[in-house]
Amino acid sequence: MKMKSFKLLLILSLLLLCSCKESKPKDGWTDTLTSGTIPIAVDEGFKPIIEEERAVFEGFNQEVHIKPTYCSEVDAINKLLKDSVRLVISTRRLSSDEMESFTSRKFVPREVIMAYDGVGLIVNNQNPDTLITVDQVRKILTGKITKWNEIYPKSKLGNIQIVFDNSNSSTVRFAKDSICKGKPFAKKGIYAQKTNLQVFDYVSKTENAIGVIGVNWLGVRSDTTNLTFKTDVRVMAVSEENEATSANSYKPYQAYIALGNYPFIRTVYMLLNDPRMGLSTGFANFIGSDRGQRIILRSGLVPATQPLRIVNVKD
Repeated sequence: MKMKSFKLLLILSLLLLCSCKESKPKDGWTDTLTSGTIPIAVDEGFKPIIEEERAVFEGFNQEVHIKPTYCSEVDAINKLLKDSVRLVISTRRLSSDEMESFTSRKFVPREVIMAYDGVGLIVNNQNPDTLITVDQVRKILTGKITKWNEIYPKSKLGNIQIVFDNSNSSTVRFAKDSICKGKPFAKKGIYAQKTNLQVFDYVSKTENAIGVIGVNWLGVRSDTTNLTFKTDVRVMAVSEENEATSANSYKPYQAYIALGNYPFIRTVYMLLNDPRMGLSTGFANFIGSDRGQRIILRSGLVPATQPLRIVNVKD
């Protein structure tokens, strides 16, 4: 009798062990829509927004832990391609080659619009000249304009320095694709830091510099109207006309982005490759929800769900 009981116990133990092994996903990801720990990759330009989204989402879901890596856009998408992460925040869609890489492995990634962003231009507080045209920006980036007095004849600031956050960042790609229309950058006068904060710091100390930076780094969080920019630097107003005037030039205020008046606008995407619909999908759903979109609204960007007329979005 004891032998039969022992055999029965052994069989039950083996069955339980097998069921445990079978229940564990083959890919090793054990998260659900509202529980677990996941890494995500985020274009460093959107760190302020994602930090706030993450804090609120984790506050409502005690079993959730989002571990973001803030990096260049290139590095973020590479992590998605390698299945190191299943959610990326980016300002571009997947290329045809990247999409083919997923479909060849039987994956069906999703591209969801999260918000509309502006690329801002900042100058030193001692620089009195803050009006500029799109064409002048293009000529500076391509080396056709190299000195401040070529734009403002009375300027004594000398050579213009353009400063980006990272050589592989989304702002660099935007400048090349949307502003320069594919023309190469100038060989001199263009520099890359490592982060947006370093761009701020450099411009605040360098009178002849122009920093290129995402809008959500410019706003003052305590101003719920999104009509105040940080005072460490000055924000340039940009015109699409041949000559920039105060009447035809626009700063990257939220309303001007929404109405398409500000010329340097881009779309922000959530790139998802989450076949099991786990926590990556849960976090993306939250960002796209009413609460998540209100966080974006407070950040100075235009939410994807905002019922304003986007007329000049450049991908």
